[in-house]
Amino acid sequence: MPTGAPRHLRGMHRGLYLRAMQSPDLNLLFALDVLLEEGSVVGAARRMHLSAPAMSRTLARIREALGDPVFVKVGRRMVPTPRALALREQVHASVEGVRQLLQPERDVDLPSLTRHFNLHANDVFISAFGQALSERVRREAPHVLLRFSPESESEDSVLREGKVDLYISAMRPMGPDVHVQPLFTTKFVGLAREHHPIFRHAITPERFARYDQISVSRRGRASGPIDTALRGLGLSRRVALVAPTFYSGVFMLGTSDLILTLPEHVAWMVQRLGIRARAFELPLPLETVVIVQGWHPRFQSDGAHQWLRRTIRELCTSRASEPAAQ
Repeated sequence: MPTGAPRHLRGMHRGLYLRAMQSPDLNLLFALDVLLEEGSVVGAARRMHLSAPAMSRTLARIREALGDPVFVKVGRRMVPTPRALALREQVHASVEGVRQLLQPERDVDLPSLTRHFNLHANDVFISAFGQALSERVRREAPHVLLRFSPESESEDSVLREGKVDLYISAMRPMGPDVHVQPLFTTKFVGLAREHHPIFRHAITPERFARYDQISVSRRGRASGPIDTALRGLGLSRRVALVAPTFYSGVFMLGTSDLILTLPEHVAWMVQRLGIRARAFELPLPLETVVIVQGWHPRFQSDGAHQWLRRTIRELCTSRASEPAAQ
């Protein structure tokens, strides 16, 4: 507007600009929906617990916002305008959408749930509970896809960045905001071929350290807690192979005289699959391993995510006490 324009025109321009910058009052949308359903100011006022004059003032604001009378008086009745009739379905759908959005999440309809869950899980969990989890999910939520990926060293970032829905591994720092829930505990046992000479006599630390062994490490490390425990007894072992996973270690074991140390839940599954290998208690003081599931706070109140966490927890609680090394 030119600076030389009359003052009242400059004021009008400023008023229009301010109105254009203001956000719409969504309360008018709810009021319009009720007015269109009731077809009268009195009926709408009753439903909205307002006085008739207050409802009339609300209608006046709606008319101003839409630039349309919305209702016109024909005889003794109020009749909606063509614009109001055209907006009726859209207004009602918008109001219902807002109501659903602001309501607490209802129970998840598992039979119709369509969702992909990314699980960063270690061999221990997959060995003992992967199949049971898959069967449970297929039975309760047949349209859900579980996508397993191997654990990595960057669990904090993958959870924070939303790449992973659940991180299942041994207890470790996962970031200050990550929710962590214990699932079960496991311990390390030894595994050797069925007729390995180690089984001919009592398994002592000395006899255990005498045989070449397989170390399992994602980072390619040949030493770990077992070597620390042996050093405490004045012993050492020779690591002949380093495998990236416990499963690859089992296949490398084969018919050799190598010894593989692995979690009891993995050894249990190896024996259940009929692989000719025998598990034994380690003659070493090793700490018990706690397996946990961790998730980002964004999933804390997600109904489907809660169901998955609850299912995993139930499976682990019900089966964690089953014997592994036999």
